[in-house]
Amino acid sequence: MRTLCWANGLSLSFVLLSWICPFGYAQSTNESNNEVIDSRLVSVNTSFGFKLFAELVKQDTGKNIFISPSSIAIALAMTYNSAGGETKEAMAKTLELQGMSLEEVNQANAALMAMLENPDQAVQLEIANSLWANKDITFKPDFMKRNEKFYGAKVTKLDFGDPSVFAAINGWIDAATRGKIDNVVEKVDISIDMVLFIINAVYFKGIWTVQFNKEQTEEHDFILLDGNKKKVPMMMSQSKRFTFLRGEKFQAASLPYGSGRMSMYIFLPDSDSSLEEFHQNLNTENWENWMSQFHNQEVVVALPRFKLEYEIKLNDTLKALGMGVAFDRRANFENMCSGGAFIDYVKHKTFVEVNEAGTEAAATTVVKMKKGGRTLYVNRPFFCAIRDNKTGAVLFMGFIVNPQ
Repeated sequence: MRTLCWANGLSLSFVLLSWICPFGYAQSTNESNNEVIDSRLVSVNTSFGFKLFAELVKQDTGKNIFISPSSIAIALAMTYNSAGGETKEAMAKTLELQGMSLEEVNQANAALMAMLENPDQAVQLEIANSLWANKDITFKPDFMKRNEKFYGAKVTKLDFGDPSVFAAINGWIDAATRGKIDNVVEKVDISIDMVLFIINAVYFKGIWTVQFNKEQTEEHDFILLDGNKKKVPMMMSQSKRFTFLRGEKFQAASLPYGSGRMSMYIFLPDSDSSLEEFHQNLNTENWENWMSQFHNQEVVVALPRFKLEYEIKLNDTLKALGMGVAFDRRANFENMCSGGAFIDYVKHKTFVEVNEAGTEAAATTVVKMKKGGRTLYVNRPFFCAIRDNKTGAVLFMGFIVNPQ
């Protein structure tokens, strides 16, 4: 019988929720509409997720990291529908979509989202998308129609000259995540050069198949990365048959929700190893191999009860993965609207709480689009001149260093 005690250097970076996309369902049939889930999308989303995660680990070394790769991938797929030329190529490479047509990407996402939502009486999983558009901009009809058709995106047109509209957008996110995520869009994000907000929200609530007994939760030492210890509420399970994996320098268990279709997979590096060493082997190929090797075994699980929020702007991360052109004012989102647009930021925010009853988690990804082309934003000392363009005579000139 195995005893797994997650008190030995576990970082929440590696608590991986399989509801992001369980591999066992990659080629399943959606019973509601008989669509077959395209396994290519599951594969590329997983690969993208691990690449993204690796960059975040570099940025936030030694910190808790908790993301929803699915939320980010969906929001960027919606944005991808408007990209052209070099920008489309860069996004396809970053998202690993080169082998799929736009139509295939959209159809696969629609089928996958339909299959993932509310898969079990003991699991609540909801995915929502929305577009918040500048009412003064004429958008390409095909872009809007594709996002409405395949992603179920709600389209709302707003006056971005009114700074108060940020409250409406945050209100939608708050409702879509059951109050777990708020204040994502800030008042300073609203301006007249705004084009569009593209937003995805994911809400998950799952009840453990075998719940932990609250009376057995006790304070135990948790060993931090620097070797120091802190007391945490440690949930203790009875000896039960879980799916288990003894890997090279780590052990792992799958803690199922409800009927077992969805699980939380937890990987614990051995005491003579580390998260850093484990991370060096965390890639799509190894992940798929590990998933195929889990087997039933008697296991006692000791898991910390925890709750956290995580927020990050993904601009630098996505640029490092090759998508830099999409953030440049020269970006090509020709299929969105005339006049040009570029990504101002991609913001991601998550919430997770793990307790004796189960897990509640939420995520949102906000893609903020602004008008492209050159912008002269005069917010520092400048030179000006008044000239007669017929004769060339300069009538006035001056430095303005402190506007009154």
